[in-house]
Amino acid sequence: MARASEEWGFFQVVNHGVSPEILDRMRREQVKAFKQPFDRKNSAIEQFATTVADLAQKLAGILAEKYLGRKSTFFQDNCAPSTCYLRMNRYPPCPMPPAAAVFGLMPHTDSDFLTILYQDDQVGGLQLVKDGKCFAVKPNPQALIVNIGDLFQAWSNGVYKSVEHRVVTNPHVERFSTAYFFCPSYDTEIESRCEPSIYRKFSFKEYRQQVQEDVGKLGRKVGLSRFTVNAIYS
Repeated sequence: MARASEEWGFFQVVNHGVSPEILDRMRREQVKAFKQPFDRKNSAIEQFATTVADLAQKLAGILAEKYLGRKSTFFQDNCAPSTCYLRMNRYPPCPMPPAAAVFGLMPHTDSDFLTILYQDDQVGGLQLVKDGKCFAVKPNPQALIVNIGDLFQAWSNGVYKSVEHRVVTNPHVERFSTAYFFCPSYDTEIESRCEPSIYRKFSFKEYRQQVQEDVGKLGRKVGLSRFTVNAIYS
């Protein structure tokens, strides 16, 4: 089902149960989403969101069982469709010098458990950042991209790594993507099941508020380093 790298916390999923018809309709409806009223094209988007929500639960369960060595109901209990969300992105073409790179999204990690991404099947732009180097993710029309978020890294005590990534715009054509963010309720407490724990216990609400505060004050996300057991950060 998946080809995985725990070190990066990034993988592509094929045979994922989201039919090519749904993906094709989602692509077409997404393009129209930026040109027409929302209520005229939301049926395909709802179908995509429902199918991907089921996939997110399955993947989280598989990763949790591999980490714990047993099945867990944590994600079923705390990550309902109402706490997750879908975001549609459009990146307009941006002419630029050959040596330049214009970011559609600056390098960052996601503040959730999992992100499932359906990226444009023709236009690249997504890049993973590792050890100061960027690696382009080649579009695959049959695959959905999955990356681990900050909450899974903390919950797994660092076994699964949150992936830093960015988006570089194309100088000639626009790019579309749809991201499903697998999130818990705000009062869900994130706590490692291993000892010694790298991270202290914190709620999702606390984490989101700290991220927003850091971005507002520092212009950047600090993230999990704020929540290590012995964190001292100014």
